[in-house]
Amino acid sequence: MESPKHDPVRTSRIPLFGNLRILCVAALLTALSIVLGKYLAISTPIFRFSLENLPILLAGVFFGPVVGGAVGLIADLVGCVMVGYTINPLVALGGTLVGVLSGTVVLISRRGGRPLKPAAIVVAVAVAHVVGSMVVKTIGLAIYYGTPAETLVWRVPLYIVIGALEGTVIILLSRNTVFTRELNRLLLSKKGRRS
Repeated sequence: MESPKHDPVRTSRIPLFGNLRILCVAALLTALSIVLGKYLAISTPIFRFSLENLPILLAGVFFGPVVGGAVGLIADLVGCVMVGYTINPLVALGGTLVGVLSGTVVLISRRGGRPLKPAAIVVAVAVAHVVGSMVVKTIGLAIYYGTPAETLVWRVPLYIVIGALEGTVIILLSRNTVFTRELNRLLLSKKGRRS
């Protein structure tokens, strides 16, 4: 008797991520967030500019709140360990919320099979940054590191600029036919179909 063919996409048992392909993309987005946030950030005495949330937002917007939250949490924890920062639970929670909230807003906007619209991306990025970056992470910096209020005030205009850049990148990617074709292949394989 012949054994059935093994299809790794159809038989993987990764319930939170869907399949091995999405898990691999999530790992790549996590690594990209670490590089952007810990190694390529621009630091000044007043503020720190980085696009570390872009991969987290990508994970949330395109793969949902669970994947987005996991990418945000793991990127913060592993990144801190890699560069020797003290792990701040509130900052880690803020990164997690960036992924969860962006994914949740997009999930709600796409109910009933509606297509992803630029307005939904803008709202997702705004909500994620206001709650995750401007509120939760700022509170974490104030409580754990005693960051002065005049420094924390700069986070609002900073994240308006960063959010605008990240939202633009996500909108451009969502309109790119090659990117969306590959994304659809991943998402179709997540539902158990062959790609």
